[in-house]
Amino acid sequence: MKLIVTGGAGFIGSCFVRLALTEGWADEVVNLDKLTYAGNLENVAPVAGESGYKFVQGDIADSEAIERIFANEAPDAVVHFAAESHVDRSIHSPAPVIQTNLNGTFTLLEAARRHKVARFVHVSTDEVYGSIPEPHDADEEYPLKASSPYSASKAGSDLLALSYFTTYKLNVSVTRASNNYGPYQFPEKLIPLMISNALEDKPLPVYGDGQQVRDWLYVEDHCRAIHTVLEKGRAGEVYNVGGNCSLPNLEVVHRILRATGKPESLITRVADRPGHDRRYALTNAKLTRETGWEPQMDFDRGLQLTVDWYRANQEWVERVKSGEYRKFYELNYAQRSE
Repeated sequence: MKLIVTGGAGFIGSCFVRLALTEGWADEVVNLDKLTYAGNLENVAPVAGESGYKFVQGDIADSEAIERIFANEAPDAVVHFAAESHVDRSIHSPAPVIQTNLNGTFTLLEAARRHKVARFVHVSTDEVYGSIPEPHDADEEYPLKASSPYSASKAGSDLLALSYFTTYKLNVSVTRASNNYGPYQFPEKLIPLMISNALEDKPLPVYGDGQQVRDWLYVEDHCRAIHTVLEKGRAGEVYNVGGNCSLPNLEVVHRILRATGKPESLITRVADRPGHDRRYALTNAKLTRETGWEPQMDFDRGLQLTVDWYRANQEWVERVKSGEYRKFYELNYAQRSE
């Protein structure tokens, strides 16, 4: 199988690329990435020398470039990770989110349709469901209620992808995952930001009362779920992917401090962000029932592995915080998302 993986230099995409090549999920992987601030070719360095690996720099919203890439590469399948995924950035500057997440997805779907690509997996987020009141968990039929430009753009791209199955019979499946964590995550999301700040003895900014609840999914578990959907998922279907580990943000921060051996005095409360969803919660029942996939990583073990990786790779953190991101980080490090 020959795969095009969009966003394959990002956090989740690069994990998928590494696993796809090391575990034999594909014979060839074409990593298509624009290399914006969160894309980093160091993330795929462990497999960059493999004979089946190829990197192509390109913008998924550039229709001419995407047409050339699909014509040249003739992929059997597309796994679409590429997205502007930072909620705070989408609030401060929504235009790039719409361009990449909506227009980019449309461009890819059109190319896949024209070139008769056999399989297309569109990777999305549980944020499209909005805040879920207790005691409910969102299944795939739960109403969409996006709260930010980011989640609205993902909800729109989900529906667009599903429409290509209904209208054109393109073999599309959509996955909606909960919050990911693990090695190589760009330090603007909750866990990597808190770990990197703790290791540098910097304040750990917590929005509001810190009782916003999120489900936590180790990145390798997520990638294995996507591979399962690629292989076994039904066309035109949505599959939720969660870690079965719901925790308030403040509890996650406390666990990070314990794992890093740092004092709780580093916690700093900051004003809550606009439209901050209170609780995300979803059920994996459909994916497990149809494919047998279940998350394998215990949260505390996964968190310790993640802390150990960031401790051993602080030079990587400093490199990715250089340039364009450094200004944003230094001015807005308190304004982070999960």
